[in-house]
Amino acid sequence: MLIRPKLTDRQQQILDLIQRAVARTGAPPTRAEIATELGFKSANAAEEHLQALARKGAIELVSGTSRGIRLKSDTLLAINASRGKSLVQSVADFAGQLTLPLIGRVAAGSPILAQEHIDKTYYLEDSLFQRKPDYLLKVRGMSMRDAGIMDGDLLAVQSTREAKNGQIVVARLGDEVTVKRFMRHNNLIELHPENPDYQTIVVEPGEAFEIEGLAVGLIRNTMLM
Repeated sequence: MLIRPKLTDRQQQILDLIQRAVARTGAPPTRAEIATELGFKSANAAEEHLQALARKGAIELVSGTSRGIRLKSDTLLAINASRGKSLVQSVADFAGQLTLPLIGRVAAGSPILAQEHIDKTYYLEDSLFQRKPDYLLKVRGMSMRDAGIMDGDLLAVQSTREAKNGQIVVARLGDEVTVKRFMRHNNLIELHPENPDYQTIVVEPGEAFEIEGLAVGLIRNTMLM
């Protein structure tokens, strides 16, 4: 069993803040957001604590992205172990457990949770999420890289047709399903990537558009292997 150096009170505060942000918005906070939340004078102070957390093995830092903070799988294991739980339990132990289908390619015009779209099913601790997800969606591409959402990650999604400005959504545009940050301006809807190499998608009135769900968590695929 991995034994990690003990965290300071401040480091634990930051780790808790990261977990809450991922659960609430589907993405980790920026250094500036951490500094504002915890009253630091600058984002550099937040960066120093993040580097310390990375050295202690609690998180992983992804260079070149403003939200490049990852909770490591053994961090989640340790959190759940402190409650007497494991990350993935046997199928027979349903207490406090979520059964989440993993959605693969979505056929044009068909419901996202249609049986033919389900690649496999995962059994996960409900304590990993502050908001209950309904399914997992495998991320394809790097358009949300700066939100810490990478190609191959599993995005935990709560089914809903509504979203607030700034939330990360799973949206259907015609025959395509995409993950973007939602913004509504008067009659226009904008879907913003978190990568400058990609363009904002503008949805005009009358275009085929529907929100499929909100991002409520993120899991690296390697955590479930």
